[in-house]
Amino acid sequence: MQIKTHNPTPWLEHFGLNHAVEVSGVTRTVYFSGQTASDADGAALHPGDIVAQFKGAWACLCDALAAADMTPANLVRLNIYTTDVDAFMATADQTTPLYIEAGSKIACTLLGVTRLYDPAVMIEIEATAVA
Repeated sequence: MQIKTHNPTPWLEHFGLNHAVEVSGVTRTVYFSGQTASDADGAALHPGDIVAQFKGAWACLCDALAAADMTPANLVRLNIYTTDVDAFMATADQTTPLYIEAGSKIACTLLGVTRLYDPAVMIEIEATAVA
Protein backbone atom coordinates (compact mmCIF):
# COMPACT_ATOMS: atom_id res chain seq x y z
CA MET A 1 0.00 0.00 0.00
CA GLN A 2 1.25 3.48 -0.88
CA ILE A 3 -0.11 6.71 0.60
CA LYS A 4 0.52 10.05 -1.06
CA THR A 5 -0.78 13.38 0.27
CA HIS A 6 -1.80 16.37 -1.84
CA ASN A 7 -1.67 19.86 -0.33
CA PRO A 8 -2.15 22.71 -2.81
CA THR A 9 -2.12 25.12 0.15
CA PRO A 10 -0.23 24.46 3.40
CA TRP A 11 -2.68 25.67 6.07
CA LEU A 12 -4.08 22.23 6.96
CA GLU A 13 -0.61 20.82 7.54
CA HIS A 14 -0.42 22.90 10.74
CA PHE A 15 -3.15 20.60 12.11
CA GLY A 16 -1.51 17.43 10.79
CA LEU A 17 -4.15 17.19 8.05
CA ASN A 18 -4.15 17.03 4.27
CA HIS A 19 -6.36 18.36 1.50
CA ALA A 20 -6.35 14.91 -0.09
CA VAL A 21 -4.92 11.48 0.56
CA GLU A 22 -4.27 9.17 -2.39
CA VAL A 23 -4.04 5.46 -1.65
CA SER A 24 -2.95 2.74 -4.06
CA GLY A 25 -2.30 -0.95 -3.62
CA VAL A 26 -5.07 -1.37 -1.04
CA THR A 27 -6.41 -4.80 -0.21
CA ARG A 28 -8.79 -3.82 2.62
CA THR A 29 -10.87 -0.76 3.48
CA VAL A 30 -12.59 -0.47 6.87
CA TYR A 31 -15.23 2.17 7.62
CA PHE A 32 -15.53 2.96 11.32
CA SER A 33 -18.73 4.35 12.78
CA GLY A 34 -18.58 7.38 15.04
CA GLN A 35 -16.54 6.81 18.19
CA THR A 36 -17.24 8.76 21.37
CA ALA A 37 -15.93 8.97 24.91
CA SER A 38 -18.55 6.72 26.47
CA ASP A 39 -18.73 3.84 28.90
CA ALA A 40 -19.69 0.27 28.00
CA ASP A 41 -23.38 1.21 28.17
CA GLY A 42 -22.98 4.27 25.93
CA ALA A 43 -23.19 6.89 28.70
CA ALA A 44 -21.08 9.99 28.05
CA LEU A 45 -17.78 10.33 29.88
CA HIS A 46 -16.16 13.68 30.78
CA PRO A 47 -19.20 15.99 30.32
CA GLY A 48 -18.09 19.52 29.48
CA ASP A 49 -14.45 18.54 28.81
CA ILE A 50 -13.92 18.54 25.04
CA VAL A 51 -10.25 17.52 25.26
CA ALA A 52 -10.97 14.53 27.50
CA GLN A 53 -13.84 13.55 25.22
CA PHE A 54 -11.62 13.74 22.12
CA LYS A 55 -8.97 11.63 23.84
CA GLY A 56 -11.61 9.10 24.90
CA ALA A 57 -13.09 8.91 21.40
CA TRP A 58 -9.58 8.55 19.94
CA ALA A 59 -8.86 5.69 22.36
CA CYS A 60 -12.08 3.96 21.28
CA LEU A 61 -11.10 4.42 17.63
CA CYS A 62 -7.66 2.96 18.33
CA ASP A 63 -9.30 -0.06 20.00
CA ALA A 64 -11.56 -0.53 16.96
CA LEU A 65 -8.53 -0.25 14.66
CA ALA A 66 -6.72 -2.90 16.69
CA ALA A 67 -9.76 -5.17 16.47
CA ALA A 68 -9.50 -4.84 12.68
CA ASP A 69 -5.75 -5.62 12.87
CA MET A 70 -4.87 -2.02 11.99
CA THR A 71 -3.16 0.97 13.63
CA PRO A 72 -3.67 4.75 13.36
CA ALA A 73 -1.13 4.67 10.52
CA ASN A 74 -3.85 2.94 8.45
CA LEU A 75 -6.22 5.92 8.80
CA VAL A 76 -6.81 8.02 5.70
CA ARG A 77 -9.94 9.98 6.68
CA LEU A 78 -11.56 11.39 9.81
CA ASN A 79 -14.88 13.15 10.12
CA ILE A 80 -15.05 14.97 13.45
CA TYR A 81 -18.49 16.01 14.65
CA THR A 82 -18.62 18.50 17.52
CA THR A 83 -21.24 20.49 19.33
CA ASP A 84 -18.70 23.26 20.01
CA VAL A 85 -16.43 24.15 17.08
CA ASP A 86 -14.90 27.11 18.92
CA ALA A 87 -13.87 24.97 21.90
CA PHE A 88 -12.51 22.30 19.57
CA MET A 89 -10.38 24.79 17.63
CA ALA A 90 -9.16 26.46 20.83
CA THR A 91 -7.88 23.12 22.13
CA ALA A 92 -6.58 21.64 18.85
CA ASP A 93 -3.02 21.91 20.14
CA GLN A 94 -3.96 19.30 22.77
CA THR A 95 -5.72 16.89 20.42
CA THR A 96 -3.91 16.97 17.07
CA PRO A 97 -0.70 15.44 18.51
CA LEU A 98 -2.65 12.22 19.14
CA TYR A 99 -3.03 11.38 15.47
CA ILE A 100 0.13 13.14 14.28
CA GLU A 101 2.37 11.19 16.67
CA ALA A 102 0.51 7.96 15.81
CA GLY A 103 1.57 8.31 12.16
CA SER A 104 -1.85 9.08 10.69
CA LYS A 105 -1.88 10.71 7.24
CA ILE A 106 -5.47 11.87 7.01
CA ALA A 107 -7.91 14.02 5.16
CA CYS A 108 -10.39 15.43 7.66
CA THR A 109 -13.68 17.26 7.91
CA LEU A 110 -14.76 19.13 11.05
CA LEU A 111 -18.52 19.48 11.35
CA GLY A 112 -20.40 21.58 13.88
CA VAL A 113 -23.67 19.94 14.89
CA THR A 114 -26.51 20.91 17.19
CA ARG A 115 -26.18 17.77 19.27
CA LEU A 116 -25.04 14.16 19.19
CA TYR A 117 -26.82 11.04 20.49
CA ASP A 118 -26.42 12.16 24.12
CA PRO A 119 -26.56 15.86 25.02
CA ALA A 120 -23.38 15.46 27.12
CA VAL A 121 -21.37 14.12 24.14
CA MET A 122 -19.40 16.94 22.50
CA ILE A 123 -17.22 14.94 20.05
CA GLU A 124 -17.76 12.00 17.72
CA ILE A 125 -15.00 10.70 15.40
CA GLU A 126 -15.83 8.71 12.27
CA ALA A 127 -12.98 7.15 10.28
CA THR A 128 -11.84 5.25 7.21
CA ALA A 129 -8.74 3.06 7.24
CA VAL A 130 -6.97 1.08 4.53
CA ALA A 131 -4.45 -1.73 4.42
